[in-house]
Amino acid sequence: MFSGLIELPWWGYCLVALALTHITIASVTIFLHRHQAHRSLDLHPIPSHFFRFWLWLTTGMVTKEWAAIHRKHHAKCETVDDPHSPQVKGIRKVMLEGAELYRTEANNAETLERYGHGTPDDWLEHYVYRHSIFGISLMLILDVLFFGAIGLTIWAVQMIWIPFWAAGVINGLAHYRGYRNFDCADASTNLVPWGILIGGEELHNNHHAFATSAKLSAKWFEFDIGWMYIRILETLGLAKVRKVIPKPRFGEVRKVVDLEMLQAIITHRYDVMTRYVASLGRLCHDELDALGQRSPKLEIQRLRRLVFSGIDDLGERDRAERALLLARSSRLATIASMREELIALWARSNASRDQLLTQLRAWLDRAEASGIQQLQEFSLRLRRYAV
Repeated sequence: MFSGLIELPWWGYCLVALALTHITIASVTIFLHRHQAHRSLDLHPIPSHFFRFWLWLTTGMVTKEWAAIHRKHHAKCETVDDPHSPQVKGIRKVMLEGAELYRTEANNAETLERYGHGTPDDWLEHYVYRHSIFGISLMLILDVLFFGAIGLTIWAVQMIWIPFWAAGVINGLAHYRGYRNFDCADASTNLVPWGILIGGEELHNNHHAFATSAKLSAKWFEFDIGWMYIRILETLGLAKVRKVIPKPRFGEVRKVVDLEMLQAIITHRYDVMTRYVASLGRLCHDELDALGQRSPKLEIQRLRRLVFSGIDDLGERDRAERALLLARSSRLATIASMREELIALWARSNASRDQLLTQLRAWLDRAEASGIQQLQEFSLRLRRYAV
């Protein structure tokens, strides 16, 4: 039996398969995701063309299709128009049929027209990379040529790697289970703090909070291997980072509510909401604990989620329970309503700047007059945010 041009021990073939699939993961996260879909970095033509060629060999994905589908996912996240939301379609379907959901949306001409702008439109894209069967067939030939019969297994692993990890795990589990650094409107989560196996995409909540950031890690204990590769490329003059997650900046307490204060709060909105939940956590816990003592069946952790969730994020049963909970505690009702009012400052709306300034002034006045120490302290924090 033909053993290929390269003979390795069994663990050598495992390492080869892992290395080849990791290059594919790096190509997806650096080129397709951060460079093409979100324009968070510029790439030199050398790595850009390499990534396109490698993805043609190992996935057959078309750049315009991938970028358009991903942009639509962000624009319509967790709605019926989201191409792959487990909150809408179910976790089982997204995990097991993620690739099929991708192909279905790729056939939607409206999605490609509306969200596929700015992607490669050259001769290679039209006459070479659009023919996915040729790319993955060439990869099969190369795997068998170099590694013999075991090359078939290596090729099979390459073919299922992205459909499972990207289309299934990231699109599915990363909108279903995990931890959250930022209080986004969607259900995105960080799967683990070390983004290695999936190139940093494990830090999905960070990404949804700051979609245009080239760096996906946000906390000191998090690691984004894709960012490490980008920094290496930048050092070699092959990439230029455009945006990263902004670090909160603070100045003196502003007595006058002005446009600069509003802009600073909107810029750091995810830090604002994270701090809001954290600063009121103890108060919320005490109130819920008191309610739990009077009604042992109530679960404190679940009730905290009800208080800090928006109405649109809850089902009918949860909404009814939330309304009953807030009716029993005026302090919890204040915390919940002021959270919604704070989010309204940067929510998509037709409000003018003057209207937003009026809303911000009213929010600060209400917080300072609430008699709730944590709200009063938080209003001072808001007055200190700087651009």
